[in-house]
Amino acid sequence: MPLREAVTTLMQGIAARVVMPRFRMLADGDVAEKSPGEVVTIADREAELRLHEGLAALGLGARIVGEEAAEVEPALLDDVGQGLVWLIDPLDGTANFARGDAPFGMMIALVEDGVPIEGWLLDPLTGRLCHAARGKGATCDGVRLRARGTGRAVPVAALGTQFLAPHRCARVHAHAERELDLLPIPRCAAESYPRVALGVNDLTLFQRTLPWDHAAGVLVLTEAGGVVTDWHRQPYRVGSGTGVLAAADDRLWRIGADLLLGHEAGLIALEDCLS
Repeated sequence: MPLREAVTTLMQGIAARVVMPRFRMLADGDVAEKSPGEVVTIADREAELRLHEGLAALGLGARIVGEEAAEVEPALLDDVGQGLVWLIDPLDGTANFARGDAPFGMMIALVEDGVPIEGWLLDPLTGRLCHAARGKGATCDGVRLRARGTGRAVPVAALGTQFLAPHRCARVHAHAERELDLLPIPRCAAESYPRVALGVNDLTLFQRTLPWDHAAGVLVLTEAGGVVTDWHRQPYRVGSGTGVLAAADDRLWRIGADLLLGHEAGLIALEDCLS
């Protein structure tokens, strides 16, 4: 079975057997705080174990780095940008899932020397599957995906600044509101990237760059014709860079970069802007 179909089947099966039966059915002991403000559920942990087993059985010889395993063993992230690596996010948007809310998703990426080469984004609730392979384009539910903006005069943006200090977050949003229509973030990267590719949002921004949160979505969006860079305007790579700015096309990315990546916005220091 081709790799695309093998991973798709694996994800869909685990979503159906492990994730969805627990949606809005979690018991008190099924949810725990793994770090301040971050929760994990029994579905996260079991789904990751099953995905790890399934990817290992494919026999590619790639290292496997999952979000929950790396929480227990941070050394798994050492040299994550080198060699062939599977990245697993078994349940992105866990806080939403734990509350019984959408969106939430499952993400897998195959990365070589920091460059995503194949990626999958699955919405277990709707069944929507986005896939991309480097140099071969992207699809959504099997249909060729071509990124498109909203077409609105004022670009629509969702800014993931929730991990900034409150005063910095307020400064960034006040600055952005001069030229952007700001919408709430979905708190789920597996939803954020499709929203940009499918014309719901024009651009999105993230502060945190945990590799399993971005590798698959970056590949889907860029293969669909979108643009993704770090905050220093360099192409996205796993294991390097600060922040992420993603847009449906180059014009929208330039609008976002000019507005958000200068020192006036307060995201990055003046000396970093000039370097």
